[in-house]
Amino acid sequence: MPANSLDALWMPFTANRQFKAAPRILVSARDMHFIAEDGRSILDGTAGLWCSNAGHCRPKITEAIQKQAAVLDYGPIFQAGHPGPFQVAERLKRILPGDLNSTFFTNSGSESVDTALKIALAYHRARGEGNRRWLIGRERGYHGAGFGGISVGGIPANRRAFGALLPAVDHLPHTHDPGHNSFSRGQPAWGAHLADELEDRIIPLHDASNIAAVIVEPVAGSTGVLVPPKGYLERLRRICDQHGILLIFDEVITGFGRLGAPFAAGYFGIVPDIITLAKGITNASVPMGAVAVRRRIHETVVNSAPENAIELFHGYTYSGHPLAAAAALATLDLYEEERLFERGASLAPHFQEAVHSLREMPHVVDIRNLGMMAGIELEPLPGMPGARGYQVLVRAFERGILIRVTGDTIALSPPLIISKSQIDELVGTLGSVLRETSGK
Repeated sequence: MPANSLDALWMPFTANRQFKAAPRILVSARDMHFIAEDGRSILDGTAGLWCSNAGHCRPKITEAIQKQAAVLDYGPIFQAGHPGPFQVAERLKRILPGDLNSTFFTNSGSESVDTALKIALAYHRARGEGNRRWLIGRERGYHGAGFGGISVGGIPANRRAFGALLPAVDHLPHTHDPGHNSFSRGQPAWGAHLADELEDRIIPLHDASNIAAVIVEPVAGSTGVLVPPKGYLERLRRICDQHGILLIFDEVITGFGRLGAPFAAGYFGIVPDIITLAKGITNASVPMGAVAVRRRIHETVVNSAPENAIELFHGYTYSGHPLAAAAALATLDLYEEERLFERGASLAPHFQEAVHSLREMPHVVDIRNLGMMAGIELEPLPGMPGARGYQVLVRAFERGILIRVTGDTIALSPPLIISKSQIDELVGTLGSVLRETSGK
């Protein structure tokens, strides 16, 4: 692409000046690989952005989208409907845990989070507790880029430019302590007590009767793969139950097989009150998000409104879009036919051993993993946080692998169709890149 053809696009979450000086352009994809503008094959170590769990350009999904576009390109679901979203919601009931059997469709993870927060507030108001308005997030949490999401989120760079955000928000401490849980394989043994901060500090400060919901990622992804300590999520569930607080799991990343189960909630054996979804729901082929809620939440909000009245004044023009619904149905079929969730579970031990083989590479200060996701944390260059990670990102692309970097932490989350030999190729190439950048 000519350099001047790049100027019109303001790229999201990108160092625009650096990228446009040396762009990394992807022009096609198939299964485990992208094809770069120069014709090179790039092994996808990140499932795009944690989202192409079944690989790229799968014919079943592509054909479903094409067929739907020729039959019904768009249909509203404000006071009308079309079959697609009803069918997807019914299919999700089969794999969602517990009684999370009502789904509200959005178009992204960010919209799903803001929707979940609004549903939590509406639920408490519908049951006569409108005073419950405090929303509790977690330090280093990522919940999308909407005002609600960055308010409950805890990544400073995502917040600092935007001034005052939502009021009545507080944050739990994050769970990562290198002194206790570095180089953990799976869930670290130390740190469950950090959930008690909810009961010991936040509830006394704000009064439980004023707190609407706690939102956490079961495994924090975008901040650099922070795995919950053993017993941590169970403690959060117990405390929330004790005080009538809703527990929201943000499963935009962990949903649809990333931990070898349909959802992290099922993997951990915990039923939250609300789950936010996106990314893997359509294999990222068409934007779609969703919010799944427990039966009592849906019934309380719906039954509190007068007959013939709109119960929840919220929604999006493209909620349950026909093309997205077609993509979701085909994606769910593919997950089931190819048993991709089970495949992720079977690959996880090999993936764990592979990523932990990087422990002795230059400047590696921590490795953490769970399921088919891993974080490899690097020592920052003196006075230049993030610079080493960016160097590794660029060199990895040059060597034919796509990785994701958050600051100086490398995140790996390959599609679930990856083979053991491709895992070895991905990790081996990354090891070579780390050796090549050892002196920089």
